[in-house]
Amino acid sequence: MTVGPPTALIADDEPLLRDALERLLSRAWPELEVVARARNGREAIELFDAHAPKVCFLDVQMPGKTGVEAASHIGRRAHVVFVTAYDEYAVDAFAQGVLDYLVKPVKPARLAETVERVQERLRAARPALNTEELLERLAASLQRTREAGPLRWLRASVGKTVHLIPVEAVDFLRSDQKCTVVAWRDDSGKSREAVIRIPLKELSTQLEASQFAQVHRSVVVNMRSVDHVTRHANETADIHLKGRADVLPVSRNYLHLFRQM
Repeated sequence: MTVGPPTALIADDEPLLRDALERLLSRAWPELEVVARARNGREAIELFDAHAPKVCFLDVQMPGKTGVEAASHIGRRAHVVFVTAYDEYAVDAFAQGVLDYLVKPVKPARLAETVERVQERLRAARPALNTEELLERLAASLQRTREAGPLRWLRASVGKTVHLIPVEAVDFLRSDQKCTVVAWRDDSGKSREAVIRIPLKELSTQLEASQFAQVHRSVVVNMRSVDHVTRHANETADIHLKGRADVLPVSRNYLHLFRQM
């Protein structure tokens, strides 16, 4: 009986990250054939049922059904590797080595280790791990995070590059029609800007309220980035930021936030 090449499904709602993982896999596992690419958990389930790949790389957080929900549907019919931008989702099951996971941005060395483990299971013809109970715990953890936890990271595009931006590095967010401009500092302290395809109104509800404040209908600022505020006679003001030339407007509805400054 001839055994064909190992096959895989990659599921991620961000096309650039999906493509990047496929490129890394082509180097780390040249024999692997990616037979399906999904944009969300629901599509991952449909494509898995259609193609029956041996390995599934699933983004944890996707619109509609999550990667965890897709993994529950897949069960033991394939080897699952979770991919996440959020280290806190690597709960006990991950840390104990029971579930395979990769943290974005995916590092080639970590991917190589994961590929080696999955290849060993495939060579030994071992069934996929029985992770039903662990997936239930992970799903419950994700639900609690959705309900209570503020955003820790933002994914933003600059040309063909996707940046994973820690929220604490963000100086301000500005509405730009249906998108949001994110201004942040990179690891070297350089001022950067990128665009997120999520409206500011939706993003602002997910930020830490003690750190970020709406100061204008189109601007949310990180209060830790404020250097000083200049008041004007017409009951408005301008925010001057630490180490940035940007000047942000404060409308009269939000002026009370700076009365003590």
